[in-house]
Amino acid sequence: MLSELRISGLGVIADAGLNPHPGFTVVTGETGAGKTMVVTALGLVAGGRADAARVRVGADRAVVEARWEATSPAAERAITEAVESVGGDVDDDGSAICVRTVSAEGRSRAHLGGRSVPLGALASISQQLLAIHGQQEAISLLSPSVQRRVLDRYAGLDTSTAAETSRGATGSAGSGRGGPLAGYRTARAGWLAARAELADRVGRARELAQREQLLRMGLTEIDALAPQPGEDAELIATVKRLENVDGMRTAAAGAAAALSGVGGSGDPDAPTAAGLADTAARQLAGSGDDELAGMVPAVQQAVSVLTEVGADLAGYLDTLDADPAALDRALTRQAELRALTRKYGADVDEVLAWAEAARTELASLDTSDAALGELRQRVDTLAAEVAAAAAKLTARRRKAAAALSKQATTELKKLAMSRSALRVAVTGRAVEPGADPAATDTPLVQIDGQWWHAGQDGVDHVEILLTPHPGSPELPITKGASGGELSRVMLALEVVLAGADTVGTLVFDEVDAGVGGRAATEIGSRLAALAKSHQVIVVTHLAQVAAYADRQYVVDGAAGTRKNTGVHAAGVRVVEGADRELELARMLGGTDTDAALAHARDLLTAARG
Repeated sequence: MLSELRISGLGVIADAGLNPHPGFTVVTGETGAGKTMVVTALGLVAGGRADAARVRVGADRAVVEARWEATSPAAERAITEAVESVGGDVDDDGSAICVRTVSAEGRSRAHLGGRSVPLGALASISQQLLAIHGQQEAISLLSPSVQRRVLDRYAGLDTSTAAETSRGATGSAGSGRGGPLAGYRTARAGWLAARAELADRVGRARELAQREQLLRMGLTEIDALAPQPGEDAELIATVKRLENVDGMRTAAAGAAAALSGVGGSGDPDAPTAAGLADTAARQLAGSGDDELAGMVPAVQQAVSVLTEVGADLAGYLDTLDADPAALDRALTRQAELRALTRKYGADVDEVLAWAEAARTELASLDTSDAALGELRQRVDTLAAEVAAAAAKLTARRRKAAAALSKQATTELKKLAMSRSALRVAVTGRAVEPGADPAATDTPLVQIDGQWWHAGQDGVDHVEILLTPHPGSPELPITKGASGGELSRVMLALEVVLAGADTVGTLVFDEVDAGVGGRAATEIGSRLAALAKSHQVIVVTHLAQVAAYADRQYVVDGAAGTRKNTGVHAAGVRVVEGADRELELARMLGGTDTDAALAHARDLLTAARG
């Protein structure tokens, strides 16, 4: 629960602190006093959008600080996990502090458990602890998409909320992120992608066929030559060697003859380097001098080296004469590879890369009748999966709609609409009889022989209908609900949804707008009942609602003007006893006459009843 809220520099509030009651807390005050700033503050610590215009005139920044205390093991786990995941610390009592700062320039910062965190961290923890319901929700309820989301939230289908919990006897078990709605959306996305691919292939059949032919011709040409990685570089070296074979032969032959006499074509009696070295070795050995004799091994080693090199040169000469046509073959192969590199890449390696990419592309460009038939079969299979997922989603919604209708009608009876009935209708968006399904621009699926419009959220149209009293026609709330009735319908739905939510703190911002008298009293009574299982914080202008609260705060626009800024400042104070009676009297008639005070006391007595 929210145990403490501190606000500074926000709107008309310079500095204020609240300690909401674990049960029912109301915030009241004259119009324009700034009581809605309490809800704005809660929205900020819940990760909501920051607006620099909300920063108090003359202030450098607005700061909102909220302390959350765990009231259940689940809440304790949620708080601890959220704080520790960002490296923050929970207090010794298990509570955690969220802080949101908005500068006058619009810069926003967030802190959780003493650590600077992204806004998403505040949103994550707040979604598990806090739900805010305002006047805008009552207006937005007129939108069909919002009505659908209300039902999906109740049924545990709306993955954007934390309300994916078990519904017990209603049979609307929560599905989490892998439930019917998520499953339908996944199936639909795959189906639409396959449809688009098929349409693209059929529409571009000629272009794709030409592309396919071009790729196949290229691969045929490349495969016929079967180039090897790096082959072109090797050929350059080979051609260079073969083109200089005569010079290499002359050099090798001369060197061989000079070194060892092998392969030479000159005078066989001419001295060689090896022969001269051998003669030198014999002369040194026969000199009779030990020092000269010690040089013999080195000279003999030189003889061996010269003889070995001469033999290697002779072998080299043999290879030069082995294949005279080698140069022609190398030049021919080089020309063939150059023909490929002119078309498909700068070198052979790039040609091979082009071939690999072409084979991959061909696998996806198969425009044969067999390939198109396989793709059509895939589209049909996926369409059947979408239809099955849509039918499952519809069944889930209809079952939940019956339970929600019953519970919401029960709540309406507690809100001075005892003869009213609410019904959540789930109907399909079917193609008109006789219409050509092929003529529509929207995706369609066939279920039980009927074509249905398959939207992002299913094939269903969800509409909330109200029967104000027996005998009156059942009409959509967009047509048949007054402003006061719409507020109570919204509250009834929110009460039902709150019972399903896992959050412990519920905030209502003037959801009682447009009602008064007995209806206002019933709203107060119902909110008090809700506060037995949740912490409820309500901003209200109705004394009948405020009287039921366990604790009442007043945003006092008469707090005065700050001397240092000259800007009007509102204060927030808790009222009890006589002060509370005076505030209720003001809310009833704007005066503190004896009659108004007596009425205020009667309201408090009845509420405590």
